[in-house]
Parts: sequence; C-alpha cells; structure tokens
Amino acid sequence: MKFFRRYISFIFLCTCFLRLNAQPGAAAAYVKISGEVTKPLTLSATDLANMKHTTVNIKGRDGKEHSYSGVPLQVLLELAGVTTGSELRGENLSKYLLVKCADGYEVVFSLAEIDNSFTDRIIVLADAYENKPIVAEKGPFQLAVPDEKKPARSCFQVTELIIKYAKD
Repeated sequence: MKFFRRYISFIFLCTCFLRLNAQPGAAAAYVKISGEVTKPLTLSATDLANMKHTTVNIKGRDGKEHSYSGVPLQVLLELAGVTTGSELRGENLSKYLLVKCADGYEVVFSLAEIDNSFTDRIIVLADAYENKPIVAEKGPFQLAVPDEKKPARSCFQVTELIIKYAKD
C-alpha cells in the first residue's frame, strides 16, 4: 500500500512538472473541426498523416516559392459534413470558415473559396514543408493557401476550423 501511494504521488508530481514546463502557446498535435457541421471532428497528427496528401506551392514572405504537403481543406470539411458542392448555394453561401491558430491569429474564408465546384485552387492543411515535418514554432499544422498576393492567410499552428453563418 505504501508503494502504491508513493507511485501515485510520483505520477502526480510528474504531471504537475510537465504542466508547469509546457511551452506557452505551443500548438496541440490535433486540429478540431466544429460549428455548422454534421460530424464534429478532432484529428490528430497521425490521422492527417494517414490521409492522401496533395502538394501546393506558395510564395512565402521571402518572395520565393515554397512547397507544402497536406490534406486538401475541402476533404477535411467533407469528412465533418460541411455543406459543399451542389448544396453550396442560396443561404449556404453565407457560411464561412474561421481558422484559429495557437497564437490567437485568425483568418476567414468563404466556403466558396475552398470548394472545388467554385475554384480550381486547392488549399491544404499542411503537415510538411519542403518534404520535412513542419518545425514546432510553425506547426504541427499550417494552412497553405496558393495564388494569393500576400501569404497572410497561410497561417501557422492551426488548431481549429470553425464553420459559421455570416448572420450569426
């Protein structure tokens, strides 16, 4: 019994130590998809790694082309039951995606900007940069948005994708 109490105390102290020494603002190793969805999801880095990847090139802040590999955003939204394709009309066109990042940064996309029935552009939730895992300061997930003049919506440390109505 004494050993068991010491073991529990040791586990408790280790847990407290890990919490106290956690990096503030560090990105979680998962991304949530919530809001106006039929199936809210929480996807881990492993879940995303096991999905089919697409590679896109975007112009970085340095003015050079960079390669990102990840899962197309539309695929992830379809998994969560977001309105896409032929259903994306009328009132549904007022829905948008709010992307939240670990550092508080947020960006917005209309669903039509993501849907392949409206655009040929493929936006990916990337887990690889230049064929290597994304570094901790910018990952584990980064949104890669090709064909934009500024890379402002290609955000780092993505933690949540929320579907909302503009009228909310």
